[in-house]
Order: sequence, then structure tokens, then C-alpha cells
Amino acid sequence: MKDANLATLEVVKYVVKRFGLHMNKRLGQNFLIRPDVVAQIADTADLKPGDPVLEIGPGIGTLTQALAETGAAVTAVEIDSHLLPVLDKTLEHYDNVRIIHGDILKTDIAELMGHKPFKVCANLPYYITTPIIMTLLEERLPMERLVVMVQKEVAERMTASPGSRIYGALSVAVQYYTQPEIIFEIPPKAFMPAPEVTSAVVCLDVRKEPPVSVMEEKRFFQVVKAAFSQRRKTFANTLKAAGVSKDGVAAILADCGIEGSRRGETFSLDEFAAIADAWTRYNKKQ
Repeated sequence: MKDANLATLEVVKYVVKRFGLHMNKRLGQNFLIRPDVVAQIADTADLKPGDPVLEIGPGIGTLTQALAETGAAVTAVEIDSHLLPVLDKTLEHYDNVRIIHGDILKTDIAELMGHKPFKVCANLPYYITTPIIMTLLEERLPMERLVVMVQKEVAERMTASPGSRIYGALSVAVQYYTQPEIIFEIPPKAFMPAPEVTSAVVCLDVRKEPPVSVMEEKRFFQVVKAAFSQRRKTFANTLKAAGVSKDGVAAILADCGIEGSRRGETFSLDEFAAIADAWTRYNKKQ
């Protein structure tokens, strides 16, 4: 399939027919049929020849091809064994691509990428977007940039500001680890089959250091989780529900100077950090 652009409708239809493919809805398989879109995704990744890049879920290789054309060293992890012979054929002319059969959530990514800095580029299945992103970030892998295509609503949640209706635990976590930016939207008609939702490409530049300093990172995320677990409750009641005594709640809130009548979705990362540190100090006094 040399010289064929895998992101064109004609080629995608040919590959699907030739290999008798059936899109697996359970795995969220929708193949891109817009060369300009895959080119823009690859361009956003800012890859140079030899740069290591991890792709998650290459499908039939549409985005993989665009990544390979940059000269980057592409490692693509595909969970669907039916697509392995397809990828062997569609990408046979690229010696800078290696295909790994496996589940990205069960893969030792650091080992796979040689414990060296790398980038991530992926069209993520909608049903498992958040677990994949959080796994990548929480493992503190030596990633520099993630360029991911996700459902538009998820992209908006990642970049949401305090006080917004869609601001939540995902917003805080993504913004703690990275600097996220929505690059562009992709309409359903850019895929085959067309999904029922609009997609968006998000660029996540991994921070060298979090934007806030905390005494205990685990406590920080405990506060975040508690704040959004019961959004309608005041934060004072949320802390009580998390097991803090009435006196403890009063002491923590007085220490960090935050009103207990506020709700969690109004807190900035700095305020979450202040609450977490106040909670840590309170526990040390007990």
C-alpha cells in the first residue's frame, strides 16, 4: 500500500473490505477519513526524526502513518488482535514503526519506551479515555507532551475553570500534571463510522513541577476527590463526610482561611493545596 494515504475515505473503505473488518463498538473503533486532521494531529505533537512517540490504539494505521512520516520512532499499542495483520500490511513500508499487541492499561509503558523521554499521540476510545489519561499521568512517566483526540465534552472538562458547571476532579488532576489546551474540534463526519458526538484534540504539555506545592500529594487528591464526590454539599459537610470531626473541620478551615459554606467546584488548585496542607498540619497535631 505504498504511497496510499490511509486517512482517505477510499483507502479506509478498501482496507475494511479487503480484510473483512467490522468496527468494534466495544473498543470504540472509529477510523479517521480526513488526511488534514491526522496531519494536524501529528503536527501538534511537534515530532522530529528519531523522537520516540507512543500511539495508543492505531486501528488500521491512519494516524500512525502521519506520525511515521515525521521520521519519529513510533511505538503503537493495539489491543485488537484482528487489526495486527492489517497494520502489518498498511504500515509495511515504514521501518520506524513497531506494533505491540497489548492493553495499554496493563503495559509497562516506561519499560516499553526504554525509560527515556517520549511523547504520546492517540485517538482515545471514548469509553476509557479518563482511565488511560490518569494512568499515564499518575505513573509519572517521562512524557513531554500528550496529544489526544477525545470526546469534546471531555476536552472541555480537562480545561474547565473553577466555578464552571463542568469543572471537576478530572479538571484539577489534568491541570495539576499538565498545561492543557484544546487545539481544534473534529466533526462526526470525519470518521467512519461516524460517532454520535463531536471530538476534540487536546494538547497536554507535561509540567516539570506541579503549579502548586503540597506537603502530601496523596492528601491533595483526597481533598479533590471529597470535594467533587458530593457537589451539592458545602465543603464543611464534605469534610465531615470524609471522616473529619466537627472540631477538625473548624480547625482546618480556620487554618487555610476558607469559608466552609463554599462548594468544592469553586476552589482553585491553590485553594485545594491550602486545604490539603491545613488537613496535614491538623493530623500532625493530633
